Amino acid sequence: MKLVVCSIVAWLAGLAYLSSALAQSPTTSGPTPSPPGAKVFFVDLKDGAVIGTKATIHFGLRGMGVAPAGTRKANSGHHHLLVDTDLPPLDQPIPNDENHLHFGGGQTEVELSLPPGPHTLQLLLGDANHIPHTPPIFSDKIHVTVVEGAPTQAAAPPAPETRHASPPGAEVYIISPKNGAYVPTTFPVRFGLEKMGVAPAGVDKPNTGHHHLLIDAPLPPLDQPIPNDENHLHFGGGQTEATVTLPTGRHTLQLLLGDASHVPHQPPVMSSPVIVYVGMSPPAPEPVRHHPRPHRHHHPVQR
Repeated sequence: MKLVVCSIVAWLAGLAYLSSALAQSPTTSGPTPSPPGAKVFFVDLKDGAVIGTKATIHFGLRGMGVAPAGTRKANSGHHHLLVDTDLPPLDQPIPNDENHLHFGGGQTEVELSLPPGPHTLQLLLGDANHIPHTPPIFSDKIHVTVVEGAPTQAAAPPAPETRHASPPGAEVYIISPKNGAYVPTTFPVRFGLEKMGVAPAGVDKPNTGHHHLLIDAPLPPLDQPIPNDENHLHFGGGQTEATVTLPTGRHTLQLLLGDASHVPHQPPVMSSPVIVYVGMSPPAPEPVRHHPRPHRHHHPVQR
Protein backbone atom coordinates (compact mmCIF):
# COMPACT_ATOMS: atom_id res chain seq x y z
CA MET A 1 0.00 0.00 0.00
CA LYS A 2 2.85 2.37 0.90
CA LEU A 3 4.45 1.70 -2.49
CA VAL A 4 1.21 2.56 -4.30
CA VAL A 5 0.85 5.82 -2.35
CA CYS A 6 4.45 6.78 -3.12
CA SER A 7 3.90 6.04 -6.82
CA ILE A 8 0.79 8.24 -6.89
CA VAL A 9 2.64 11.07 -5.13
CA ALA A 10 5.51 10.80 -7.59
CA TRP A 11 3.09 10.79 -10.52
CA LEU A 12 1.29 13.89 -9.22
CA ALA A 13 4.61 15.66 -8.67
CA GLY A 14 5.66 14.84 -12.22
CA LEU A 15 2.34 16.07 -13.57
CA ALA A 16 2.70 19.34 -11.64
CA TYR A 17 6.22 19.82 -13.01
CA LEU A 18 5.03 19.10 -16.55
CA SER A 19 2.15 21.58 -16.19
CA SER A 20 4.55 24.26 -15.00
CA ALA A 21 6.93 23.53 -17.87
CA LEU A 22 4.09 23.72 -20.37
CA ALA A 23 2.95 27.00 -18.84
CA GLN A 24 6.43 28.40 -19.47
CA SER A 25 6.70 26.95 -22.98
CA PRO A 26 6.25 29.56 -25.77
CA THR A 27 4.61 27.11 -28.18
CA THR A 28 2.13 29.51 -29.78
CA SER A 29 2.06 33.27 -29.73
CA GLY A 30 0.31 36.24 -31.29
CA PRO A 31 0.15 37.75 -34.79
CA THR A 32 2.61 40.63 -34.26
CA PRO A 33 6.21 39.73 -35.25
CA SER A 34 9.23 40.63 -33.12
CA PRO A 35 12.66 41.30 -34.64
CA PRO A 36 15.57 38.88 -34.21
CA GLY A 37 17.63 39.52 -31.07
CA ALA A 38 14.95 41.48 -29.20
CA LYS A 39 15.26 41.13 -25.42
CA VAL A 40 13.42 42.37 -22.32
CA PHE A 41 15.12 42.31 -18.92
CA PHE A 42 15.29 43.82 -15.43
CA VAL A 43 17.84 46.63 -15.51
CA ASP A 44 18.82 46.65 -11.84
CA LEU A 45 17.41 43.46 -10.34
CA LYS A 46 19.07 40.04 -10.22
CA ASP A 47 17.80 36.62 -9.28
CA GLY A 48 18.00 36.20 -5.50
CA ALA A 49 17.83 39.94 -4.74
CA VAL A 50 16.51 41.30 -1.44
CA ILE A 51 14.20 44.30 -1.84
CA GLY A 52 11.98 46.44 0.37
CA THR A 53 8.22 46.31 0.66
CA LYS A 54 8.19 49.28 -1.72
CA ALA A 55 10.86 48.99 -4.39
CA THR A 56 11.42 50.85 -7.65
CA ILE A 57 12.14 48.42 -10.49
CA HIS A 58 13.37 49.43 -13.95
CA PHE A 59 12.56 47.56 -17.16
CA GLY A 60 15.04 47.23 -20.02
CA LEU A 61 14.37 46.50 -23.69
CA ARG A 62 16.82 45.90 -26.53
CA GLY A 63 16.15 45.61 -30.24
CA MET A 64 12.65 47.10 -29.99
CA GLY A 65 10.98 50.33 -28.96
CA VAL A 66 8.43 51.00 -26.24
CA ALA A 67 5.03 52.21 -27.47
CA PRO A 68 1.82 52.71 -25.47
CA ALA A 69 -0.98 50.16 -25.76
CA GLY A 70 -3.08 50.79 -28.85
CA THR A 71 -0.14 52.27 -30.76
CA ARG A 72 0.56 50.17 -33.82
CA LYS A 73 4.21 50.59 -34.69
CA ALA A 74 6.41 47.86 -36.05
CA ASN A 75 9.05 46.46 -33.68
CA SER A 76 7.49 48.00 -30.59
CA GLY A 77 5.46 46.92 -27.57
CA HIS A 78 4.80 47.69 -23.91
CA HIS A 79 5.73 46.00 -20.65
CA HIS A 80 3.77 43.62 -18.44
CA LEU A 81 5.10 42.50 -15.06
CA LEU A 82 4.13 39.01 -13.92
CA VAL A 83 4.14 38.65 -10.12
CA ASP A 84 4.07 35.20 -8.51
CA THR A 85 2.69 33.53 -11.64
CA ASP A 86 3.75 31.63 -14.75
CA LEU A 87 3.57 32.85 -18.33
CA PRO A 88 -0.04 33.13 -19.54
CA PRO A 89 -1.22 31.71 -22.90
CA LEU A 90 0.96 33.46 -25.44
CA ASP A 91 -1.63 33.69 -28.22
CA GLN A 92 -4.18 35.61 -26.15
CA PRO A 93 -4.33 39.04 -24.48
CA ILE A 94 -2.31 39.10 -21.26
CA PRO A 95 -4.65 39.10 -18.22
CA ASN A 96 -4.97 42.32 -16.24
CA ASP A 97 -5.03 41.59 -12.51
CA GLU A 98 -2.86 41.73 -9.38
CA ASN A 99 -0.54 39.07 -10.83
CA HIS A 100 -0.32 40.59 -14.32
CA LEU A 101 0.51 44.29 -14.10
CA HIS A 102 0.07 46.30 -17.31
CA PHE A 103 2.15 49.33 -18.26
CA GLY A 104 0.15 50.41 -21.29
CA GLY A 105 1.26 54.01 -20.99
CA GLY A 106 4.75 53.00 -22.11
CA GLN A 107 6.21 53.11 -18.57
CA THR A 108 9.67 51.62 -18.09
CA GLU A 109 9.66 51.47 -14.28
CA VAL A 110 7.31 50.81 -11.36
CA GLU A 111 7.24 51.33 -7.61
CA LEU A 112 6.23 47.83 -6.60
CA SER A 113 4.58 47.10 -3.24
CA LEU A 114 4.78 43.48 -2.07
CA PRO A 115 4.29 41.80 1.31
CA PRO A 116 7.37 40.37 3.08
CA GLY A 117 8.44 36.96 1.88
CA PRO A 118 9.57 35.19 -1.31
CA HIS A 119 8.18 36.29 -4.68
CA THR A 120 8.81 35.74 -8.38
CA LEU A 121 8.95 38.45 -11.06
CA GLN A 122 9.00 38.16 -14.85
CA LEU A 123 8.60 40.64 -17.71
CA LEU A 124 6.51 39.91 -20.81
CA LEU A 125 6.18 42.31 -23.74
CA GLY A 126 2.78 42.83 -25.37
CA ASP A 127 1.74 44.40 -28.66
CA ALA A 128 -0.88 47.13 -29.19
CA ASN A 129 -3.58 44.66 -28.13
CA HIS A 130 -1.65 43.26 -25.11
CA ILE A 131 -0.90 40.03 -27.00
CA PRO A 132 2.67 38.64 -26.88
CA HIS A 133 4.70 38.86 -30.08
CA THR A 134 5.98 36.06 -32.30
CA PRO A 135 8.43 34.96 -31.09
CA PRO A 136 7.38 36.12 -27.61
CA ILE A 137 9.67 38.54 -25.75
CA PHE A 138 9.93 37.68 -22.05
CA SER A 139 12.62 37.83 -19.40
CA ASP A 140 13.92 35.08 -17.17
CA LYS A 141 11.78 34.55 -14.09
CA ILE A 142 13.68 35.84 -11.06
CA HIS A 143 13.21 35.15 -7.36
CA VAL A 144 13.28 38.02 -4.86
CA THR A 145 12.84 38.20 -1.10
CA VAL A 146 10.87 41.15 0.27
CA VAL A 147 12.08 42.37 3.66
CA GLU A 148 10.85 45.25 5.83
CA GLY A 149 13.44 48.02 5.86
CA ALA A 150 15.38 46.80 2.81
CA PRO A 151 16.42 49.40 0.21
CA THR A 152 13.48 50.90 -1.65
CA GLN A 153 15.34 51.27 -4.93
CA ALA A 154 17.87 49.02 -6.58
CA ALA A 155 21.01 50.77 -7.70
CA ALA A 156 20.78 51.98 -11.27
CA PRO A 157 23.66 51.01 -13.55
CA PRO A 158 26.46 53.60 -13.31
CA ALA A 159 26.89 56.01 -16.18
CA PRO A 160 30.08 55.48 -18.14
CA GLU A 161 32.93 57.71 -16.94
CA THR A 162 34.11 58.37 -20.48
CA ARG A 163 32.31 58.14 -23.77
CA HIS A 164 33.54 55.81 -26.49
CA ALA A 165 35.50 57.55 -29.23
CA SER A 166 34.37 57.43 -32.84
CA PRO A 167 37.01 57.31 -35.60
CA PRO A 168 37.57 60.30 -37.90
CA GLY A 169 35.21 60.35 -40.84
CA ALA A 170 32.66 57.96 -39.32
CA GLU A 171 29.23 58.53 -40.80
CA VAL A 172 25.76 57.08 -40.34
CA TYR A 173 23.01 57.84 -42.84
CA ILE A 174 19.57 56.77 -44.03
CA ILE A 175 19.88 54.89 -47.31
CA SER A 176 16.15 54.95 -47.91
CA PRO A 177 13.72 56.60 -47.94
CA LYS A 178 15.22 59.74 -49.40
CA ASN A 179 14.57 63.19 -48.03
CA GLY A 180 11.17 64.42 -49.22
CA ALA A 181 9.94 60.94 -50.18
CA TYR A 182 6.26 60.00 -50.22
CA VAL A 183 5.84 56.61 -48.55
CA PRO A 184 2.96 54.33 -47.45
CA THR A 185 1.96 54.10 -43.79
CA THR A 186 4.19 51.03 -43.37
CA PHE A 187 7.57 51.30 -45.05
CA PRO A 188 11.18 50.08 -44.68
CA VAL A 189 14.00 52.28 -43.41
CA ARG A 190 17.52 51.16 -44.33
CA PHE A 191 20.56 52.28 -42.36
CA GLY A 192 24.05 52.95 -43.70
CA LEU A 193 27.31 53.19 -41.72
CA GLU A 194 30.83 54.04 -42.89
CA LYS A 195 34.20 53.67 -41.13
CA MET A 196 32.62 51.86 -38.15
CA GLY A 197 31.18 48.42 -37.55
CA VAL A 198 27.79 47.37 -36.20
CA ALA A 199 27.81 45.45 -32.90
CA PRO A 200 24.81 44.47 -30.73
CA ALA A 201 24.11 46.38 -27.53
CA GLY A 202 26.27 45.10 -24.69
CA VAL A 203 29.14 44.17 -27.03
CA ASP A 204 32.00 46.55 -26.24
CA LYS A 205 34.38 46.71 -29.21
CA PRO A 206 36.33 49.76 -30.42
CA ASN A 207 34.88 51.64 -33.39
CA THR A 208 31.50 49.87 -33.23
CA GLY A 209 27.97 50.78 -32.23
CA HIS A 210 24.32 50.06 -32.94
CA HIS A 211 21.57 52.10 -34.54
CA HIS A 212 18.86 54.19 -32.91
CA LEU A 213 16.10 55.69 -35.06
CA LEU A 214 14.70 59.01 -33.88
CA ILE A 215 11.15 59.66 -35.10
CA ASP A 216 9.76 63.18 -34.80
CA ALA A 217 12.22 63.89 -31.99
CA PRO A 218 15.16 66.26 -31.47
CA LEU A 219 18.55 64.87 -30.56
CA PRO A 220 18.62 63.69 -26.93
CA PRO A 221 21.43 64.63 -24.48
CA LEU A 222 24.56 63.22 -26.11
CA ASP A 223 26.33 62.28 -22.85
CA GLN A 224 23.54 60.03 -21.55
CA PRO A 225 21.91 56.76 -22.66
CA ILE A 226 19.52 57.33 -25.54
CA PRO A 227 15.88 57.10 -24.38
CA ASN A 228 13.91 53.98 -25.29
CA ASP A 229 10.38 54.89 -26.33
CA GLU A 230 8.15 55.24 -29.39
CA ASN A 231 10.19 58.24 -30.62
CA HIS A 232 13.59 56.60 -29.99
CA LEU A 233 13.66 53.09 -31.42
CA HIS A 234 16.61 50.92 -30.36
CA PHE A 235 18.13 48.29 -32.64
CA GLY A 236 20.37 46.63 -30.11
CA GLY A 237 20.39 43.37 -32.02
CA GLY A 238 22.62 44.98 -34.65
CA GLN A 239 19.83 45.45 -37.21
CA THR A 240 20.57 47.59 -40.24
CA GLU A 241 17.00 48.14 -41.34
CA ALA A 242 13.54 48.45 -39.82
CA THR A 243 9.92 48.37 -40.88
CA VAL A 244 8.16 51.45 -39.55
CA THR A 245 4.45 52.21 -39.33
CA LEU A 246 3.48 55.88 -38.91
CA PRO A 247 0.24 57.85 -39.10
CA THR A 248 -0.55 59.90 -42.16
CA GLY A 249 1.33 63.17 -42.30
CA ARG A 250 4.78 64.74 -42.36
CA HIS A 251 7.42 63.00 -40.21
CA THR A 252 11.13 63.38 -39.49
CA LEU A 253 13.60 60.48 -39.28
CA GLN A 254 17.17 60.64 -37.97
CA LEU A 255 19.77 58.01 -37.04
CA LEU A 256 22.01 58.22 -33.97
CA LEU A 257 24.65 55.62 -33.22
CA GLY A 258 25.02 54.34 -29.66
CA ASP A 259 27.77 52.35 -27.96
CA ALA A 260 27.39 49.13 -25.96
CA SER A 261 25.51 51.08 -23.26
CA HIS A 262 23.32 53.08 -25.71
CA VAL A 263 25.39 56.25 -25.14
CA PRO A 264 26.37 58.32 -28.23
CA HIS A 265 30.05 58.34 -29.14
CA GLN A 266 32.48 61.23 -28.89
CA PRO A 267 32.12 62.92 -31.32
CA PRO A 268 28.54 61.72 -31.88
CA VAL A 269 27.76 59.86 -35.09
CA MET A 270 24.40 60.99 -36.40
CA SER A 271 22.67 61.36 -39.75
CA SER A 272 21.05 64.38 -41.28
CA PRO A 273 17.28 64.46 -40.64
CA VAL A 274 15.11 63.04 -43.41
CA ILE A 275 11.57 64.30 -43.97
CA VAL A 276 8.98 61.83 -45.29
CA TYR A 277 5.34 62.26 -46.21
CA VAL A 278 3.46 59.22 -44.96
CA GLY A 279 0.24 57.99 -46.56
CA MET A 280 0.10 61.02 -48.82
CA SER A 281 0.20 61.43 -52.58
CA PRO A 282 2.70 63.75 -54.24
CA PRO A 283 1.15 67.00 -55.40
CA ALA A 284 -0.09 66.90 -58.97
CA PRO A 285 2.18 68.76 -61.35
CA GLU A 286 0.88 72.10 -62.50
CA PRO A 287 -0.58 71.95 -65.99
CA VAL A 288 1.60 73.41 -68.71
CA ARG A 289 0.03 76.54 -70.02
CA HIS A 290 0.33 77.19 -73.73
CA HIS A 291 0.36 80.87 -74.55
CA PRO A 292 -1.26 81.67 -77.92
CA ARG A 293 1.05 83.16 -80.44
CA PRO A 294 0.30 86.76 -81.28
CA HIS A 295 -1.66 87.17 -84.54
CA ARG A 296 0.34 88.92 -87.14
CA HIS A 297 -1.42 91.10 -89.71
CA HIS A 298 0.06 90.91 -93.16
CA HIS A 299 -0.18 94.13 -95.08
CA PRO A 300 -0.03 94.03 -98.87
CA VAL A 301 3.16 95.30 -100.32
CA GLN A 302 2.58 98.41 -102.40
CA ARG A 303 4.48 98.56 -105.57
